Amino acid sequence: MTFDEQRPPPEWLGDVSAGVDAWTRRGSDPGASTPAGRPAPPPEDTAVQVPEADAESVARTILLDQLTGQARSRRELADKLAKKNVPDEIAVRLLDRFEEVGLVDDEAFARSWIASRQPGKGLARRALAQELRRKGVDDEVARDALDEIDPADEEAAARALVRKKLRSLSRVDDATATRRLVGMLARKGYGSGMSFAVVKDELAASGREEPEPDL
Repeated sequence: MTFDEQRPPPEWLGDVSAGVDAWTRRGSDPGASTPAGRPAPPPEDTAVQVPEADAESVARTILLDQLTGQARSRRELADKLAKKNVPDEIAVRLLDRFEEVGLVDDEAFARSWIASRQPGKGLARRALAQELRRKGVDDEVARDALDEIDPADEEAAARALVRKKLRSLSRVDDATATRRLVGMLARKGYGSGMSFAVVKDELAASGREEPEPDL
């Protein structure tokens, strides 16, 4: 019989979780016991810790995966790295490098976001500004991108929203229709002045009249 045949089987044999614990040296102090009463694994072997170069490689892969198919703001990417427990110094260094080569660009991201959300969802400047702020884009950067929106395009988007919503309001009175339409535009970020003007025009165009607002 060989030496290996005489050696008793490991404590974790047949228990996948315990086996992972044993291999990764997970979560025990010397002398402690596992929940099942088994002796705790030996202290962590620092010789097998992941080197910083490998951690940076993992972080770079995370960034490239996040950027595949769509742009993201620097803040979004930083948050993703933080959730993956990437050390701050590695995250900052990689994000700086990605900015240098143009893979991370908050100005381009803001313009791209506006181009997709303004005509697609009919959002006005105010709503877009709030979304960009939530994405971590600097207010000045967002303002510059928002200034590129053509006011005529913004009004056209509002009219398209009203015309589409009107189809479902054929059975309500004009006052109710006006209130719902103006409320919808407000939720999309449009000011009250433009909202009432657009609703009045579209109601008239459809053969309905906008009632005078209560003062």
